[in-house]
Amino acid sequence: MNNKKNAIINSPDGGFLQSDWWSKFQETTGKKILNIKGGVFWANIIEHQLPIVGKYFYIPRGNILKIKDKNVKNYFDNLIGLAKGNNAGWIRIEPVSDEILNLTKKNISLPVMKAPHDMQPRELFIIDITKSIEELLAAMKPKTRYNVRLAEKKSIQIIISSKKECIDRFCDLVEITSVRQNITPHPRSYYQKMFETIPSENIKLYCAEFEGEIIAANIVIFFNKTVTYLHGASDDRFRNVMAPYLLQWQQIQDAKKAGAIEYDFGGVKTNIAKNNWSGITHFKQSFSPKTQTIKFPGAYDIIINAPRYWSYRMIQKIKSFL
Repeated sequence: MNNKKNAIINSPDGGFLQSDWWSKFQETTGKKILNIKGGVFWANIIEHQLPIVGKYFYIPRGNILKIKDKNVKNYFDNLIGLAKGNNAGWIRIEPVSDEILNLTKKNISLPVMKAPHDMQPRELFIIDITKSIEELLAAMKPKTRYNVRLAEKKSIQIIISSKKECIDRFCDLVEITSVRQNITPHPRSYYQKMFETIPSENIKLYCAEFEGEIIAANIVIFFNKTVTYLHGASDDRFRNVMAPYLLQWQQIQDAKKAGAIEYDFGGVKTNIAKNNWSGITHFKQSFSPKTQTIKFPGAYDIIINAPRYWSYRMIQKIKSFL
């Protein structure tokens, strides 16, 4: 990726979802990738195909543009023209701020509606890692600091490896975790294609090994000045040795060594008193409880073909009811 594009990407999450290698990875999962660019805007677009209602465009954490660009209207005109030319019923965008969302609404004549669901988390927990190691440790909750030290005393070994057996073990752990949390995981091929497609300097698999067995593992993304905790899984049989805490701490230290200035723990939910994200939110925030989360407006749809779009919304309501 060239330096000019890197200068355009100013998303709080580092912008890896707009990287070329993320687009190539999406292609390996069967998606078509398109691109539109000019001046100080950029968008890698993922084309999704749905039964009955057909195609729609999805721009992850986009559009990437700058508020003061005088050619914003031309950009949106070109984007809408591309969608119409490819018979897309709507364009799903994820503005990085309310200001970008308002700019979008101001520069297009088509309806813009809140999407029925968000594609990426609306709230991220990102910490400043320019501080010293001592300051980062001191910023943790005492219990979190204790759990890190406990894991070290248990002689857990942290290894970084994308060998087949490690990826296979990660997939095993994902299946174990999905049963525990009652969620539907990505298929094994999804994770396997990640490591086949994304450059090794950008994706790393951190594994916690205890008594010769990998008991927890995380996929971590290195991009620009941000390191992102993307996916994690663990075996609940070994929860008392606190491996996930040591994994995160090692990842934070490695992020600092790599020259990153931020560590992104990924999605959290703090606006609901009790929800199915409560446990993971508490875990992530315990590493820096005084840090505020970053909130996004969420996903919005630019409606190109109204009959198809409203058919899609009706189908979504029926699915939700059932």
